[in-house]
Amino acid sequence: MKTNFKWNFPYPSKRMPILANNIVSTSHPLASQAGLRMILNGGNAVDAAIASAIVLTVVEPTMNGIGSDAFAILWDGKRIIGLNASGRSPLRWTYEHFSRYKKMPLLGWDSVTVPGAISAWVELSKKFGQLSFKELFEPAIEYAKKGFLVSPITARVWESAPTIYHMFPEFRKEFLQNGKAPKAGELFCPPYQAETLRLIAETEGEEFYSGILAKKIISFAEKTGGLMTLEDLEKHQASWVKPLHMNFKQVDIHEIPPNSQGLAALIMLGILKEFDISSYEPDSAESIHIQIEAMKLAFADIYSYISDITSLEFDPSLLLKPDYLKERANLIKLEKAQNFEFGIPKTGDTVYLTTADEDGIMVSFIQSNYIGFGSGIVIPGTGISLQNRGNLFSLQQGHPNQVAPNKHPFHTIIPAFVSFKDNPIMSFGVMGGAMQPQGHAQIMTRIFEYGQNPQAAIDAPRWRVIKNLGIILENGFNKKTFSNLSKLGHQITDEQYTKFGGAQLIYKMDEGYLGASDPRKDGQAVGF
Repeated sequence: MKTNFKWNFPYPSKRMPILANNIVSTSHPLASQAGLRMILNGGNAVDAAIASAIVLTVVEPTMNGIGSDAFAILWDGKRIIGLNASGRSPLRWTYEHFSRYKKMPLLGWDSVTVPGAISAWVELSKKFGQLSFKELFEPAIEYAKKGFLVSPITARVWESAPTIYHMFPEFRKEFLQNGKAPKAGELFCPPYQAETLRLIAETEGEEFYSGILAKKIISFAEKTGGLMTLEDLEKHQASWVKPLHMNFKQVDIHEIPPNSQGLAALIMLGILKEFDISSYEPDSAESIHIQIEAMKLAFADIYSYISDITSLEFDPSLLLKPDYLKERANLIKLEKAQNFEFGIPKTGDTVYLTTADEDGIMVSFIQSNYIGFGSGIVIPGTGISLQNRGNLFSLQQGHPNQVAPNKHPFHTIIPAFVSFKDNPIMSFGVMGGAMQPQGHAQIMTRIFEYGQNPQAAIDAPRWRVIKNLGIILENGFNKKTFSNLSKLGHQITDEQYTKFGGAQLIYKMDEGYLGASDPRKDGQAVGF
């Protein structure tokens, strides 16, 4: 596909795209450089992605950790393939156990599902990596041993941790300094992560799922009220999956199938195909209104149906059928905002990265605790903070996503990939809970509908659906857009940039790649 976007930059930004034959783009500069280091050492884009992901568990613990989940989509040189490394609920998680709650817990053991990120690193390395698994850990272990200087946006997110996790003494030992969050520019040295990462590296993850680390996790669970068992950890396995896709403006966008929410981006883009939004300006109220209404319809579907693949009521690809999408598009009124009674989108904290090498391998990878540092459960003497993905189960009896034993929860994190005639074009992602499918669709629309270059598409102001008629608009839209959307019935509030996620992107050019990174994050794209 010939590169034909515009090279102007209409939005305020601190970034310019990187043009190179090998690129790593992540949400933290140290992680980007670690990935590039792997390629310089003879590794490929897969090695770079894994090394970057491991470093992120150390330098951006506010978003992810050793106890996270992960997903990936990659072009291996011949095909697009997906990896689901999300964990299941413990076998002892019965509905009766959760009947005491009015809503699923956000913190504590009853929010912790089996962590899958390490299994993603292992699977990717075994199947596609060129370097030894142990070598991929060297940068992360170095930062864990010697410490790292905390970056500004990470420090800002860290500020709330002492309040949120005040009931968790092990968390305070590992992630606070004298009871306080580290400030920007301060050296932070996690006391136990280096040794934990060394054990994982030397045993290719076995210590985490069945060895010393696994036993420490279960011992702490038994002492503090957790229901997770050694069997839960030992049974975990990442799964290779075939991504779902939607054709949009001559390209195909690929997303991980359920239990992930990637289907929402595909539904929205499928609905948009029924409208000529290119007849409107990209930042106009008319264009934004149609996009918002399409997103609401997509959320209505995914919050009703998405769950563990074994609990789905029907084949999820049925939601992508042209006749169905046309029927949904007909519900949109150009003159009026509507409430389609979708579920309430939740917030989330995540890291996304993407890598590409001169041999053509491209990786789209995402890793997350869910909210902040996760559940607050930190295993003593290990630096392992456990995610809180279990919060996304439903307590509604009969719902496909109802909490149950040995089940994947609804998942917010989604990597994305774009192809043209079965060839790779773009790997990208947008971090941030329910913002993720909204961000995917907005970037796709700006690049492939409006012809904006990838960095401009990332820099552009974003909108976000919240609840009912509520939306938030980022600063950068003009007053006329705000006013006209309000006249259509949208209930608008403004929020700081942290509510609109953070994108990383690599676009395959006619020669080499373009790497772009979101100014809303500390990260950067690097290359050579």
